[in-house]
Amino acid sequence: MRIMVQKFGGTSLSTVQAREHVLRHIKRELEAGLSLVIVVSAMGRRGEPYATDTLLDWAAQNGNSLSAREKDLLLCCGEIISATTLSSLLEYENIPTTVLTGAQAGFVTDDNFGNARILDVRPVRVLEQLQKGRVVIVTGFQGQTESGDFTTLGRGGSDTSATALGAALHAEMVDIYTDVNGILTADPRIVEDARPLTVVSYAEICNMAHQGAKVIHPRAVEIAMQSQIPVRVRSTFADSEGTLVTHPEGFQDVQTGIVDRYVTGIAYVSNVTQITVDVPGGADRLQLKVFKTMAENSISVDFINVTPSGVVYTVFDSDSEKAIQVLQEIGLKPHSLSGCAKVSVIGGGINGVPGIMARIVESLTLADIQILQSADSNTTIWVLVKKEDMVQALRALHASFELHL
Repeated sequence: MRIMVQKFGGTSLSTVQAREHVLRHIKRELEAGLSLVIVVSAMGRRGEPYATDTLLDWAAQNGNSLSAREKDLLLCCGEIISATTLSSLLEYENIPTTVLTGAQAGFVTDDNFGNARILDVRPVRVLEQLQKGRVVIVTGFQGQTESGDFTTLGRGGSDTSATALGAALHAEMVDIYTDVNGILTADPRIVEDARPLTVVSYAEICNMAHQGAKVIHPRAVEIAMQSQIPVRVRSTFADSEGTLVTHPEGFQDVQTGIVDRYVTGIAYVSNVTQITVDVPGGADRLQLKVFKTMAENSISVDFINVTPSGVVYTVFDSDSEKAIQVLQEIGLKPHSLSGCAKVSVIGGGINGVPGIMARIVESLTLADIQILQSADSNTTIWVLVKKEDMVQALRALHASFELHL
């Protein structure tokens, strides 16, 4: 049995016209002889009646007192509405379907309500229904604890559901349908000549997702990478192949040949604050104290530079006031710079290549953009800039590495 998992996001299901496109994609794969598992998100975005954010707003307007457990019960409703709506449309087309909740599909999670992690996927019922020739529609974004409580997987949870299910079923492919035509070299709302990528590695897209690209959730990519399941990011509203996410050995295809590039894309995270703490004398102890204090107060830290004389790192602007306060409470004197942005240059070919950092510095210097901080890994070089310089920085780096070609 050849199995494909298709995931359709909220915008793919929110209108009659969009759902017609979804039906077309499903019929095409069925005609190709594939057994289909469809993972769905809640319909639409905030303001539309069944969207996840609309349900959260409803709870806030009616007492705003739901516990995390009960809130997850409410949020599971959005995907159930999507799944049963799609089932009705397919049955009308004489395509037999079975709808399964995340729990019924075999998703076992921990009890971290609102942001649960998948512990196991036991797709017994999914396989039973596929063997009967039925299309199985699974509610994404949700699972169940061993004790039977419903849970949700946090933002991007339907992507994670799709790749986890694909891995458990040993699917040939996981197709993630969205409202953009694959993964682009940069955010097209900022960089007008950003272009779609034919193929990217798991590591590249995982870094792009972590650094602000919102096309696919990084947890979903990590699961696909561990199980070596290929993923395509495609547009619901077009018939193009989109972007294939695979291991580097899979980069050769009949259309593009060997992909040889240093830089794949440029991403960004805005609205961050740079915090500097000078800790002369007994630095190692005070450095430990800084990060333990952040952890104890549930403040996420990023872009960390540690030196013998102190630490520099970033937090989200929304956490900056609390971060400064708790550091002052333990006797430190932090300095902060709010309204910053982290710009990332990402590519599987940058490791060990001379001149990449020089080109980054040159392009930003020529654009009169100050670099506040930098760091690097095997596939990414980050620079921190002032938020007002972010757009120009993205455009300058995109042009410098000729990503528009």
